[in-house]
Amino acid sequence: MPINKPLPNILKHKQHFQILDGLRGVAAVCVVIFHFMEFAAPDYHDNFIAHSYLAVDFFFCLSGFVIAYAYDTKIKEIGILTFFKMRLIRLHPLVIIGAILGLLTFIFDPYSKLFETYGLGKSISMFISACFLIPLPIVTERYLNLFHLNPPMWSLFWEYIANIFYALVLFKLPKKSILILAIVAAVILVFSAHQYGYIGVGWGGDTFIGGGARVLYSFVAGILVYKSKWIIKSPLGFLSLSFLLILAFLVPFSNKYSWIIDSIIVIIYFPLLVALGAGAHLRTNHLKYCKFSGDISYPLYMIHYPFLWMFLSYVELNKPTMGQMATIIPIGTILFIGLAYLTLIYVDLPIRKYLISKMKR
Repeated sequence: MPINKPLPNILKHKQHFQILDGLRGVAAVCVVIFHFMEFAAPDYHDNFIAHSYLAVDFFFCLSGFVIAYAYDTKIKEIGILTFFKMRLIRLHPLVIIGAILGLLTFIFDPYSKLFETYGLGKSISMFISACFLIPLPIVTERYLNLFHLNPPMWSLFWEYIANIFYALVLFKLPKKSILILAIVAAVILVFSAHQYGYIGVGWGGDTFIGGGARVLYSFVAGILVYKSKWIIKSPLGFLSLSFLLILAFLVPFSNKYSWIIDSIIVIIYFPLLVALGAGAHLRTNHLKYCKFSGDISYPLYMIHYPFLWMFLSYVELNKPTMGQMATIIPIGTILFIGLAYLTLIYVDLPIRKYLISKMKR
């Protein structure tokens, strides 16, 4: 297959599944609340939204579906190199923005002395690793994240791997082969969940391989939903599907059974939600909410955590009460949504438009 071709129609995207876009934003907001709650109530049994770590698996499944929908019939026309360029333009500006925010908050955190501990050299190394998505789990004081400056980047690392695998192998495979791969991946995922006790792994140096099991199944499952045309028409709308998605995150955590619960949600429930979302009816008055939710989902996911590190430093130093937390968390979440919107409008979109215009020329 040719590596690169002229670019006659690559910027003419197919119509979006607006409800799926909206659900992505709902999941991103739940991730932010979950990360707040991890510091407010470190024991998952006390976390009312404890299963929100599964939002990443929903993102992977959604990504597999959307990538297959957008590129399965187009990648031969545009070539592999152009596909990679387009994915980099879509994803990488916020990777760099998140790395910059992570470095600044690490250096200027008024409640922590971690920068003094690790020094400028290691801080720059962490910044470079974040910019190029090269795992560097060295900060033992903060859970040994693969990317300390902006921990959610761990899922972007695996998203990039999945995109490469898609362009080189997956898009060529027939539906039957994708089904077999999905079954094998499901077995691997269940084994991983049993080994770790739950599916919410892959972000740290000690659970790195678990992230591979998560993306392998969910990304392939999303492709399978598309290739099998599992588009379920129903009267369900954005609000009802948002409720069904949030229900998965509200399941209480169990030391004994979470690996089973997680496996059922990820292997069966999330692909079903994607199929339902793709075929759901969008009311006209909900369109603007879906668009806003989808637009801010990725920037929200990528810019919130550097500030949460500062929040954790504040919590460790001042030990706020749960009553204070109940005020901080909703206000903080709203502020993050506002910051994500401003980042989208004034930073991410202009950069992407500039890069697309250069690519088009």
